[in-house]
Amino acid sequence: MSIAMKVRPADAAAEIAATPLEQLNPARKDRFRNGTHWLVFERLRREDPVHFTPVSEFGPYWSITKWNDILAVDTNHEAFSSAEGIVLTPLADIEERERVMGKRPKGDIGFITMDEPEHAPARKAVTPAMAPANLQTMVGQVRERAGQILDSLPIGSEFDWVDLVSKELTAMTLATLFDFPFEQRRKLTHWSDILTSPPGYGPVKSWEQKGRETFECFGAFQELWNQRRNGEPRNDMISMLAHNPATRGMSVESYQGNVVLLIIGGNDTTRNTISASVLQLNKCPEQYAKLRANPGLVLSMVSETIRWQAPLAHMARTATRDVEVGGKTIRKGDRLAMWYISGNRDEEIIDRANEFIIDRERPHQHMSFGFGIHRCVGNRVAEMQLTIIWEEILKRFPEIKVVAEPERNFSSFVHGIERLPVIIPYRI
Repeated sequence: MSIAMKVRPADAAAEIAATPLEQLNPARKDRFRNGTHWLVFERLRREDPVHFTPVSEFGPYWSITKWNDILAVDTNHEAFSSAEGIVLTPLADIEERERVMGKRPKGDIGFITMDEPEHAPARKAVTPAMAPANLQTMVGQVRERAGQILDSLPIGSEFDWVDLVSKELTAMTLATLFDFPFEQRRKLTHWSDILTSPPGYGPVKSWEQKGRETFECFGAFQELWNQRRNGEPRNDMISMLAHNPATRGMSVESYQGNVVLLIIGGNDTTRNTISASVLQLNKCPEQYAKLRANPGLVLSMVSETIRWQAPLAHMARTATRDVEVGGKTIRKGDRLAMWYISGNRDEEIIDRANEFIIDRERPHQHMSFGFGIHRCVGNRVAEMQLTIIWEEILKRFPEIKVVAEPERNFSSFVHGIERLPVIIPYRI
C-alpha cells in the first residue's frame, strides 16, 4: 500500500490565492518544508511569470518561473552574472555568517560563481574526473558498493532510507571522486548538511557550530591539497585542481569555494533523487508496478524523478545591464532567481507536467541540471549512481514501503528530504 499524499492545508491555498502579487515571496523556506510552494509557482506561472518581490528576508529579487524565460536567462551569462552568488540567502544569515567566519569574497562557491573568461579553465580542471571514460572505470565499484548497502538493510523493520541508503551511496562515491579517506566518508555528507542548513535545522545547532565545522571541513581538504600538490598527478578531483595550471595557483578562498561546490553538488542531486524516487513510486503505485514489470525503464524513471524533484530549486543571478525578460525590464544590479522547480512543471512545454510518468517519450526533458556554461558538471555521475542503485534494488526487493511522511529540509535552494521511514517486507 502506498502512502497518501500529504494534503495541502486549505488555509495555505486560500492565503496564497488572496495575497497581492507584489507581496508574494516565492523563496519562503517554510513553504518548501510544508509542500505549499507548489501553489505559489502555479499562480506565478499563470499570472506573473516574471515576478518582482520588492521586500523579503532575501532583499528585493525577481522570480523567473517559466521554461523559456529560465532558458533565456541561463544561457545568457554575459547579461546575468554568477559572481554575486548563486543562492538567495537571507540577509540576516549573511550577517551572522560574517560575524562567525569573517567577511569572505563574494560568490565564494567555486567556479560556478565565476564568469567568463575565468570560469571555463577552472571548470575544465575537474571535468576529466567525471568524463564518460573515467566514470566507466567506476561502474563496477559503484555497483559492488550499492549491492553491499542494500544487502545490509534490515528486512521487516522500519529504518530511515535517507541515512542507510541515500547518504551512504553518495558518501562512497564522493570519497572515490575526491580520493578522501574511505573510513571517514560520512563526513562528506555531514559537511554538506552543515554548509547548506541554517541553525536549528539538520545537524546545525548554532552559527558558532556551523563556523567551527565548516573550518574543520576546510582544514581536512587543505591537507589533501598539500598532499596532492606535492605528489604525482592523479585522477581524483583534488589532484586535478592542484596540478592544473589554471587552478594550482588559486587563492585559499577560491579552493575552499570549489570544495563547497563539489561537496554540495556531488551530494544533493544524487542523494535527494534516490530518496524522492522511493517516495514518488510509493505515491504512484501504478508507476511502481510498471517499473517492476519492466526494469528497462530504470533510466527513464531516474530522469523523471530528477525532473519531478528538482534537487536544487533555484539558481540566482545578477543582471549586468538592463535586460528585458518576459516583457519586463530587469535593471542592472537586480538579483533574480531561476526557479528550475517551477520550469519543470511548465505545462506549455511538458505534457501532463504535474504527473509522475516514468515512461515519458522525452524523459530527459527537464532543467534540473541547468543550461549554458554552468550546466551541472556532475550530471553523469548522478545518473550513473541512480541507475545502478535502482537496478540493484529491483534484483533484491519486490517492494520498498514508505510508512510515514518524509521530513523535508528547511531550504528554498536544496529541495531535499531529511528523513524517509520505510520498511522492506521481504527479499527476493
